Amino acid sequence: MNADPFEPHDGHEEEGGPQANSPRIPPPRASIEDTGHPLPELPAQPMNQAPSPPVLEHKVLKSLLGAWALSACSADEAAAVELHLGTCGTCAEEALRLRDAVGLLHPEESLDLDPGLRSRVLAGCLDRRPPRIPVPDWASPYDAETARLDALLQDFGEGEWHAPVRLKWYEDERAVNRRTTVAGVIAHLLTVDGLVAVALGLDDPLPAAARAVMTGAETPTSRTEAYWTASRFPPTRGVRMPWREQSHTIIRTVSFAGGGAAELAVPYGEFSLPLRDSLLDRAFECWVHAGDIAEAVDYPYEPPAPRHLNRMIDLAARMLPSAIAERRRSGLANPAKRLVAAGAPGRSLRLEVEGHGGGEWLISLDSPGAVGSSEHEVAHVALDGVEFCKLAAGHVPPEEAAAGQDGDREAIRDVLSAAASLSRM
Repeated sequence: MNADPFEPHDGHEEEGGPQANSPRIPPPRASIEDTGHPLPELPAQPMNQAPSPPVLEHKVLKSLLGAWALSACSADEAAAVELHLGTCGTCAEEALRLRDAVGLLHPEESLDLDPGLRSRVLAGCLDRRPPRIPVPDWASPYDAETARLDALLQDFGEGEWHAPVRLKWYEDERAVNRRTTVAGVIAHLLTVDGLVAVALGLDDPLPAAARAVMTGAETPTSRTEAYWTASRFPPTRGVRMPWREQSHTIIRTVSFAGGGAAELAVPYGEFSLPLRDSLLDRAFECWVHAGDIAEAVDYPYEPPAPRHLNRMIDLAARMLPSAIAERRRSGLANPAKRLVAAGAPGRSLRLEVEGHGGGEWLISLDSPGAVGSSEHEVAHVALDGVEFCKLAAGHVPPEEAAAGQDGDREAIRDVLSAAASLSRM
């Protein structure tokens, strides 16, 4: 029988062979903790003092610049490289160039879909098989914006539906706001879209209990407040499906009605809009409130497709002369200035909206029914498209609007204030 390889031996070998008791595998070394001897003293390290970075040669540090730019160095290597960059201008310039290159390799992208993607996909499908009942072109912004908002809401959890949202608008020369929830915003859109539904002969989403508490003219604000007041409990995620079904029904109805429905009047209480403009107004409100919701849940939300944004801006620009006249009757705008020449259209302001969806509009300052004329242009205002929409939505006070201004200051102030007055809850 072979000897135990771990059996201790006395160091003597048998004649003509290896040591009789020599182990084939050396035994483990004893730990210093098992000997009873004191542990060796370590050099003292000052408190709160980081260890010094390793000292590396220049060529080694230079070879590490690429890994440093990609954040792939170890902590010690990164510290050594950064210490070196403070003393070597050549390496510092190379490091800056590499960091810029890394930024191009990894551009920041929004998780939100391109707002034009849906339109392009539908256009491709419709080129292959045209629809038997097409959606009117003037209804496409409303169709697109309700679909985008519905996509945003699709994955919301219960907690997100109750996230606080602050609705903002401009009223009586001051910014006002109303606190609600994500579900409350959808309830607001449901009740105001109901004005369009009723004009089309569809069911009114406003419950009888809400109608019972409504006082005064039936306006978007009064309908919303009545809905919120009459509800025994705050709105929940259950409001999504009625809003979604109503928007789909509106689109189906106007599609079957054809072009003849475009001029159907939709009352808003104090004024009315033709159906083509009312659906554009509802598309604008849907986008604005979708942005409010996205901000509340910290999610990015892109502006509408440029051609839809252009139509929204155009509607606001067409409404400005009437808004100026209404403010003048209330003593909030400067008096009209009549020109000497008979039949003159009055003064005009050139509104230039820059960026995607932009354009130029001549705003009549003295006559709400007249078309602006470049012959009597007294001022020029330039704004970004999204900035102008925020102004018209009451999200930016007129005095804070980032606008390039030239010409008659009173006229400019009247137009910017009138744009803010277009907003409502």
